[in-house]
Amino acid sequence: MAEISHLMDSEVFSAFTTYGAIVLSKMMIMSIVTAFFRLTRKAFANPEDVPGSKTPENIKKFVRTDDSVERVRRAHLNDLENIIPFLGIGLLYSLSNPDLTTALWHFRIFAAARIYHSIAYVTPLPQPNRGLSWFIGYLVTWSMAYRVLKNKLYL
Repeated sequence: MAEISHLMDSEVFSAFTTYGAIVLSKMMIMSIVTAFFRLTRKAFANPEDVPGSKTPENIKKFVRTDDSVERVRRAHLNDLENIIPFLGIGLLYSLSNPDLTTALWHFRIFAAARIYHSIAYVTPLPQPNRGLSWFIGYLVTWSMAYRVLKNKLYL
């Protein structure tokens, strides 16, 4: 594993932080997209979010589920389920002193797959677009985990 003193000089770690920031930013943007869909579809989750008077009729009208809002929320949840493991495993992978070119391929493919997955989910594009983009990102994360375990396994 890389020593902490060398971590800041590591090109692999720098690449990981770059692509980690990209996918985290993309995930944060999904919150804004969810809010946009809630506002434009007038579909709120909580009574206090209802615009205007808080009458029972108004609350019933605006506190509801909307298919478009739920689609964006599911895309965001899928980000949480996939980006967080990528960050943890990617950090371990970065610390395992991998080849820079291989690491860049892992990070770039994952980031591209997650961005495409969100586009395919929200738009919605026909399958297998979303499924393939999810699978590619998932496979990348498993590939990094395998490489860490293969090279650094102590049993």
